[in-house]
Amino acid sequence: MSLSLEDVNHVASLARLGLTDAEKETLREQLSSILGHIEVLNQLDTDAISPTAQVIEVDNVMRDDSVSPSLTQDQVTQLAPRSDKGFIAVPTVLCGPDEGGSA
Repeated sequence: MSLSLEDVNHVASLARLGLTDAEKETLREQLSSILGHIEVLNQLDTDAISPTAQVIEVDNVMRDDSVSPSLTQDQVTQLAPRSDKGFIAVPTVLCGPDEGGSA
């Protein structure tokens, strides 16, 4: 399966990635190759294989969901460098194109 540059641009936009033309072409080739491998896997007959088959038997190991003493919300926000209305305030990491982001 071969992806178009339009497909790569769409994925880059969703991921908010700013890519050069060379990076887009490299990514198009790599993603097309990956999808080609998936096409091969899709052709395999897996009717006799259970959807949840595992090579070794593994059970989920879970701890008890028990309440234990912890800090209050006020204590946590007092420890944070910045807080706002009872929440820890952190710097903006992602933003839209109109806010200085890429995409």
